[in-house]
Amino acid sequence: MTEVVAALIWEGDRFMICQRPPHKARGLLWEFVGGKVEAGETGEEALIRECREELDVTVSVGDVFMDVIHEYPDLRVHLTLFNARISEGEPKMLEHNDIKWITPAEIPNYDFCPADEEILKKISEVFGK
Repeated sequence: MTEVVAALIWEGDRFMICQRPPHKARGLLWEFVGGKVEAGETGEEALIRECREELDVTVSVGDVFMDVIHEYPDLRVHLTLFNARISEGEPKMLEHNDIKWITPAEIPNYDFCPADEEILKKISEVFGK
């Protein structure tokens, strides 16, 4: 099983989503910024590193919003989504095709990676009111 971490980053009533590059697995689908936890890293350390590599920002990692296990045809992931905020820098597209800030009501307008479906449902329930 692959350990993956991601960040739920809010700006007012909108949260950040990132579009995967076309040449990667699940290309052009939307996701939360993050990536694989490497040997010897905590989830929080991995998330800080991934946000630096992918967006050139420093994040403050909060508590766990939710975690899910998802079975892809090529991969089984345990995805932990942390609440996080940008403490330094402006997001840059170093790896992604696009970055958007969306409200929970806009979730249906985007095609997300299947592992994020349960998480998006919870975001809609908790913040979509």
